[in-house]
Amino acid sequence: MSQFNRHHARNRMHKRIRRKISGTAERPRLSVYFSNKNVYAQLIDDTAGKTLAAASTCDKAVKVAGSSVASATKVGEEIAGRAKAAKIDNVVFDRGGFVYHGKVKALADAAREAGLGF
Repeated sequence: MSQFNRHHARNRMHKRIRRKISGTAERPRLSVYFSNKNVYAQLIDDTAGKTLAAASTCDKAVKVAGSSVASATKVGEEIAGRAKAAKIDNVVFDRGGFVYHGKVKALADAAREAGLGF
């Protein structure tokens, strides 16, 4: 009997989500990823295969390090600011197979409050 693998389960969920959503130049996909140490967010145009903007806790602009709710909030604010600079108002949210709770919700709410439309 096989054992439960959280990484494989998240990848399977992410593939299921990606079948349904796709980003365009007018409405790119806001993809989020959480490692044990960092929080990452990207705006992706899937039709052209290009990343339009990105933010993470590795950036010097985001002063909070680590993978916590506070750092996810900062990354959400930063990605919204970079989206506004790139003249992007609306996005499609891709939670990346993560449960919409905690860090994912904090990032999404911070991006919404900073003016990004979902």
